Amino acid sequence: MQITKNNISPTKVELAITADQEFLDKVKDHVLGDFAKNMSLSGFRKGHAPKNLVEKNADPSALQSQFLDHAVNDLYAQALVDEKLRPAAQPEVNITKFVPFSTLEFKATVEVVGKITLPDYKAIRMTKKVEPTTEKDIDAVIEDLRNRDGAKQDVTRAAKEGDEVVIDFKGVDAKTKTAIANADGSDYPIVIGSGSFIPGFEPELIGLKPGEEKIFTITFPKDYGAEELQNKKVEFTVTVKTIQKVTLPKLDDSFAGKVGPFRTLKELRADVEKQLKVEKDNQAQRNLENDLLAEVAENTKADIPKVLIDEEIDRIEEEEKRNLIYRGQTWQEHLTAENKTAEQHHEGLREGAEARVKTGLALGEIAEAEGISYTQEELDSRITALKSQYNDKQMRSELDKPDNRRELGARLVTEKTIAKMVEYASAK
Repeated sequence: MQITKNNISPTKVELAITADQEFLDKVKDHVLGDFAKNMSLSGFRKGHAPKNLVEKNADPSALQSQFLDHAVNDLYAQALVDEKLRPAAQPEVNITKFVPFSTLEFKATVEVVGKITLPDYKAIRMTKKVEPTTEKDIDAVIEDLRNRDGAKQDVTRAAKEGDEVVIDFKGVDAKTKTAIANADGSDYPIVIGSGSFIPGFEPELIGLKPGEEKIFTITFPKDYGAEELQNKKVEFTVTVKTIQKVTLPKLDDSFAGKVGPFRTLKELRADVEKQLKVEKDNQAQRNLENDLLAEVAENTKADIPKVLIDEEIDRIEEEEKRNLIYRGQTWQEHLTAENKTAEQHHEGLREGAEARVKTGLALGEIAEAEGISYTQEELDSRITALKSQYNDKQMRSELDKPDNRRELGARLVTEKTIAKMVEYASAK
């Protein structure tokens, strides 16, 4: 096989491929063998006719078509390996010369992942920052347990601190009055004073009675989880549906015994502290890994074909649509709430999608550089562990499908790669 590579752009190449006769002979022999399996010729058992007779009796058009498919696919696949190319889409193939079974020349134009230049990831230094567990943290968990165990009684009076109110609410931009995504809800329960909702929201409910409506404006915190809402002024319209007086249980050893296998309140607090420390340590580990990946991705230079980023945007939007179905909202309602067209929404995700693709490519490069892989035993162990989480036979059998096994294998490599990066980042 002869290959001539022409770089059309950093992410697009044209391969001019010429097959050699030895390869063509092997393909022809293989294809004739396939035809022979389904051909009945007088004097021979089905599938046992000589290949020269099979060729004479086969439909020339069908034989050449299958020959071309087989030859082009094999030659193209080998060319990708030889030229060390990573295709991002299906190639556009143009047969430039074909003499049946003796000459084959074609061009394949394909989008590819271009050059990737990693930063010195081994030199990056980061440490895990675990937030301390305070008495206030423990008190908050205990208070939540008390609220769950509290006796509730419907009341018609005005709401006050400590009451559980069920509300409908809708948020719009305070300036433009356009609807804001994820700023509305129905039959939403809130315990006033719990601090579980947007800062400043719960106090606005004090004094309202069932059936009453109130409009007020809240400025979201600058460190709010949803970036698009940080420092944003949102006007809420709230309708109180029901109010329940919550009578909290006494905070003593008896209460501790009701919520778990604890003899004393002190034991309960010690267990809560232990769990909080584990949660904060896990969160700190996730933060370290995310910060490390962001640092590497930001400093990685990569020529990424547009098709890969568009595919990532499609995946993000599909995930959004699944979440909307769960919330009972249509895609068009979501776009209207964001005051965007489908194209604007798509393009608005491009920067984040590009970062995700770049992160994945960087991880792949690091895994290759570090020689990271997984064993069959590791994969089988992971699948066994996952199967133990499902009672559904069909769900368990899904894990054994080749595509899912490959995906789980890729996940193992990713986990190992991130662990190696953390090891470097934590080195003294």
